[in-house]
Amino acid sequence: MYKVKEAFYTLQGEGAQAGRAAVFCRFSKCNLWTGREKDRAAAVCNFCDTDFVGTDGQNGGAFETAEALADHIRSLWPDAPGKPYVVCTGGEPLLQLDETLIEAFHQAGFEVGVETNGTLPAPAGIDWLCVSPKADAPVVIEACDELKLVYPQPKAMPERFVHFNARHFFLSPMASPSAPDGSTDPVKQSNTRKATDYCLANPRWRLTLQMHKIIGID
Repeated sequence: MYKVKEAFYTLQGEGAQAGRAAVFCRFSKCNLWTGREKDRAAAVCNFCDTDFVGTDGQNGGAFETAEALADHIRSLWPDAPGKPYVVCTGGEPLLQLDETLIEAFHQAGFEVGVETNGTLPAPAGIDWLCVSPKADAPVVIEACDELKLVYPQPKAMPERFVHFNARHFFLSPMASPSAPDGSTDPVKQSNTRKATDYCLANPRWRLTLQMHKIIGID
């Protein structure tokens, strides 16, 4: 059974695929934080601002088969020209995403993108792989399409990943997990300046911003 917190049609907001239409499939659960505030301080990833607990989000649910979930995701894609694209995210999607589901997505006509913390092996068949390391959690994925590093993280600074096998290297400014959507976040403003300065001094890295939050979409 696959447990999905939410699924929705939107534009990819970050990284090399920014601006591309996609269905986001947010899986429940993560291996670096429970998603509950009482556990945040002790979590490996204690800055997450995403709700991935349960299956009660928009178009969320529990799906008994890969085909059932693929059909559900396909129903969210518009009847219009353009290659269907699904982004599997979380939480941590590789706790649930497997080759059977990837093949079901392919059979439904989708390219499959994945956003993972990199601590679990990636199944075969993924079309676009984004790894976003968190703190000192070990990264077991050896190659990806893009490395997206939330910045700054004292235990995961860019220098640690200089030899990582990725096609693209991005810094994403860390936000305050407690800042309400649409409000001014002085933490993110400060970190955006720091990330900008780092990219200027280290041009292998590129700045990526959360475009979906800037323009006010899911």
